[in-house]
Amino acid sequence: MWEFDGRKRPGFAVAPAAGQESVWDYPRPPRLVEDARHVEVWHGTQRIADSRRAWRVLETASPPTFYLPVEDVVMDGLRAAAGSSFCEWKGPASYFGLASGGAPGQVVAWSYPRPSAAFARLAGCLSFYPGRVRCLVAGEVVRPQPGGFYGGWITSEIVGPFKGEPGTGHW
Repeated sequence: MWEFDGRKRPGFAVAPAAGQESVWDYPRPPRLVEDARHVEVWHGTQRIADSRRAWRVLETASPPTFYLPVEDVVMDGLRAAAGSSFCEWKGPASYFGLASGGAPGQVVAWSYPRPSAAFARLAGCLSFYPGRVRCLVAGEVVRPQPGGFYGGWITSEIVGPFKGEPGTGHW
């Protein structure tokens, strides 16, 4: 089994072209980066979020996750959902579903209400699953990270392979 040593991209990784990023160049533990591009989240014709104040979490083998300040999210369109999880880096997560429409009980977003100190800037932010709502970055429609659990945002600037694809369970 291959193990990432944090110093070089593995041979099976796609080499990024000019203007692209390889998820294999992202750090572990993850890094938090500000992103001022226009980010939108839609459910049908309803805009759920509109921001130019996003944070991206960059972590080895995963597409970035975008977190948006709650001030830029239409919180009336969401409701707390059952369940929770724990990230070894960010802490305990809470989930949200759509207040109306969509599949009952389907989680579309999550937050870290009390994140670890290293990710304190994520307090008061939400991220969305691009496979469950339509997400855009600078006008480009985001493709979801493979696998039902992950919430990475894949755009044309990101190359993999990505955690969650078939055969990646050992990553």
